[in-house]
Amino acid sequence: MRPAPLDLLHLGHERVIGCYLLDTEDGPALLDCGPASCFETLRVRLAERGLALPDLRHLLLSHIHLDHAGATGVLVREHPGLQVHVSEVGAPHLVDPSKLISSAARLYGDALGPLWGEIVPVPEENVHVVGARVVGLECFPAPGHASHHVCYVGPDGTLYAGDAAGVRITPHRSVLPPTPPPDLDVEAWHETVAEIRRRRPERIALIHFGAFDDVDRHLDELERRLDEWTDRVEAGVSEREFVEAALGDVEPGSGDEYATAMPFDQSYAGLRRYVDKRAV
Repeated sequence: MRPAPLDLLHLGHERVIGCYLLDTEDGPALLDCGPASCFETLRVRLAERGLALPDLRHLLLSHIHLDHAGATGVLVREHPGLQVHVSEVGAPHLVDPSKLISSAARLYGDALGPLWGEIVPVPEENVHVVGARVVGLECFPAPGHASHHVCYVGPDGTLYAGDAAGVRITPHRSVLPPTPPPDLDVEAWHETVAEIRRRRPERIALIHFGAFDDVDRHLDELERRLDEWTDRVEAGVSEREFVEAALGDVEPGSGDEYATAMPFDQSYAGLRRYVDKRAV
């Protein structure tokens, strides 16, 4: 059965940010939690499934970007028994989010608060560095989009990909690579896709937005777009030209949906930084 994301209705928009409710060997768990600005919507989504926040046992984070993990501290403050699982690279930034906040503030400026809400430290005793298995799911490093990214594979063959398998807004077919700063690594991303393929998942579950069964075609398009976008920036296109080209990479009429889920100017900034660093 194909999993369905809980739509967190970020800033009132459908199919922008989701998360997944999982039934694990140690009780209910969330895969990612969205930002704190969506916390009350998350509470409603859980209630629709007969659950309250204290019913959750675990939170499995793909990575610590605020659209995926921003509400973690608020959730643990409300539910101190919640156990949080995250990569070794990401764990210190949950306990002390000061650098995370500083980096996000450079990117979002005054929009930081309205976009993502309150960012709260997580007590160290609630934070667990992931290993090869987490509450019955396989877990493996998945750098590229971010150095602190991991993926999870459920017993049913579903790959919970975070952003490692790109962005694809259901019901569309277009697959795009979100490439924001600061630590995009295109080579590492291709290696992560190879690791995904090696596991032969039955389907891919995305936070942005939905679950899809055409795994090989999906990953082929992701890698092709990642290389095309890198080539464009290496060729010296401007931000405006990059954004216009990205809008042309998706199905007609879906550009605004993709641009809301993964702002194209941020993808340009991440690739520009990556290309410049590689040149040096």
